[in-house]
Amino acid sequence: MQSSKDFDQPSTRPAPAYDSILELAAYQTGKPVEELTREYGVSDVVKLASNENPTGCSPYVTLAITEQLSNLARYPDGKGYYLKQALSDFNNVAIECITLGNGSNDLLDILARSFVGTNDAIVYSQYAFVVYSMLAKMQGATGIEVPAQRFGHDLKAMRQAVEDNPNTKVVFIANPNNPTGTQLDRDELYQFVASLPTSVLVVLDEAYIEYSPESNNRALLDEFDNVIIVRTFSKAYGLAGLRIGYALSSAAVADLLNRIRQPFNVSRLGLAAAAAALSDQDFITEVRRINDGQMRWLKKQFDALGLGFVKSHANFIMVEIEDAAVINQALLEQGVIVRPLIGYGLENWLRITVGSAEDNTRLIDTLRSILVND
Repeated sequence: MQSSKDFDQPSTRPAPAYDSILELAAYQTGKPVEELTREYGVSDVVKLASNENPTGCSPYVTLAITEQLSNLARYPDGKGYYLKQALSDFNNVAIECITLGNGSNDLLDILARSFVGTNDAIVYSQYAFVVYSMLAKMQGATGIEVPAQRFGHDLKAMRQAVEDNPNTKVVFIANPNNPTGTQLDRDELYQFVASLPTSVLVVLDEAYIEYSPESNNRALLDEFDNVIIVRTFSKAYGLAGLRIGYALSSAAVADLLNRIRQPFNVSRLGLAAAAAALSDQDFITEVRRINDGQMRWLKKQFDALGLGFVKSHANFIMVEIEDAAVINQALLEQGVIVRPLIGYGLENWLRITVGSAEDNTRLIDTLRSILVND
């Protein structure tokens, strides 16, 4: 038997496909409740860091999951026919125009792997979802960050970035935007899409669309084959733990995405739960009503505390606080988890999920006591 020493090769570690992968930092999720409990011994924890739905999910979902428990030894339907049919009816698109994903992040990754190469560029806004820049590095592509305008997307500047970089393959737009909560004007977005070369894909990340129905840009699909809309069941539908999302696009784009998509990338429970959740739009209406009411209450409290914030169209709000890192640490020590935004270059800002009335009261009471004693 030949040993590895017999080979006349230098001893090196495996190298990444692209040097840009070395620049990547692991995605920072919101601190789990269990981790905070381990670190500080706090048992009564309020988590307002990951934009989860404090209401939970529709009771229809619980029933749908229960009915699947005897089938866990069986693979799910790899094509997700019944969920796709429900999404087709709900969004008025053909089944052939739908791609399912293990959450919307999975779909963003599939999009990048399908369309972006090492000589290509991805355009996205400053203060937009951090995963967009990560995807550029993962593909060895050029990431072009366009300065934000009032914490939101500057479409005019983004259009210019595409013109200046003819190798642009994808433009990512989060609407409403995460983490700032800003929303684009529908007519301005239409003009933006219409002005771009048809070879440039415009990906509309609508993870928070249920909280802002007026930002629904489904109609763009009828006119533009280079528009892709990505949505998730993790937010308003309350299925973050099941990881399921979907993309709407032209049939030609969906065909490519489904070639790249991993087999069985959506679980049996996820498929059943998502179909059940979609059928209960009364639940979504109630979720939006509760969120709107709690958002108004939080804004009043922030005003009373003298804290600035950005108007949000989602289920979170970005609050300006001097010494945000110190305040965040103090909140953690008292069992309240929010999201610091230093990773976005927003050192004096915290993103706070709109929680239940009880959770929001706990947040404000704790924050007030910290600020008073600071």
